[in-house]
Amino acid sequence: MTATTRSLHLPAGSAASGPYAVEVTPGSAGWGHAGLRVLELPAGGVHTLGTGDDEVLVVPLSGSLTVRCEGQALTLAGRAGVFAGPTDFAYLPLGSTAELASESGGRFALCSARASRRLPVRHGPAAGVPVELRGAGRCSRQVNNFATAGVFEADSIIACEVLTPGGNWSSYPPHKHDETSAEETELEEIYYFEVAPGPHGEAGLAYHRVYGTPERPIDVLAEVRDRDVVLVPHGWHGPSIAAPGHDLYYLNVMAGPGPERAWRIVDDPQHAWVRDTWAGEDLDPRLPLTPPAGRPQDGASRP
Repeated sequence: MTATTRSLHLPAGSAASGPYAVEVTPGSAGWGHAGLRVLELPAGGVHTLGTGDDEVLVVPLSGSLTVRCEGQALTLAGRAGVFAGPTDFAYLPLGSTAELASESGGRFALCSARASRRLPVRHGPAAGVPVELRGAGRCSRQVNNFATAGVFEADSIIACEVLTPGGNWSSYPPHKHDETSAEETELEEIYYFEVAPGPHGEAGLAYHRVYGTPERPIDVLAEVRDRDVVLVPHGWHGPSIAAPGHDLYYLNVMAGPGPERAWRIVDDPQHAWVRDTWAGEDLDPRLPLTPPAGRPQDGASRP
């Protein structure tokens, strides 16, 4: 059966479970490795997390918190919202238990992947996050490479944030990473979206595309709204299109079965030529993206 928008696009709230506004596990996704939970804590809220077979990255989307694990207390300064710049984060190893506590409340992504190697609890400082400005013209976007291979040591998880100015295309040209070869690494991928509101709080939207090959069909064309999720088990994915007037954020969480932790992709040959046009275009002057004065920073008015 061909996977479609209905099964792979998870509108905001549809993947909520217990304390989590989003809960995607390998079991719920129907794959083997990558997961994502989004935890919303009220002021003074405390949550106990057991990592089990996973390594976990605790990433503030909005707000700050303290992470206590294995005798360490990591204070995450966090940020006002996802459009306010890179954040610091915490790494938790498999088989650990952590207490997450937020004095002022906030929203926190718990990015996870099946792991076999146990690494220590660590703090990843915001100042150490490489910010990459990728593409050109209307394909300009910003990538916060906070936990990509070669930047932050982990066993299997790869994670980054992409910010796309309103009207631009990102995850373009369409690409895939669903085979193990010299050109690709096999990785499942989760896209978690936040969409900046308009100047008076108007709800925004974006579009995301996933499509396959005759041998491995998949067909997703999703109108994504704030806090939606799209699952990419395989196939070409992109573009992610930000509507004019609404900057777009997405968090990517990737993991796969291969022994090598790497992100190698191949472009769809029908669209790869677009990269050659970027040499003659300027980077979008709105990058790096910063929130307009007086506009909510977290993509929505909800806590």
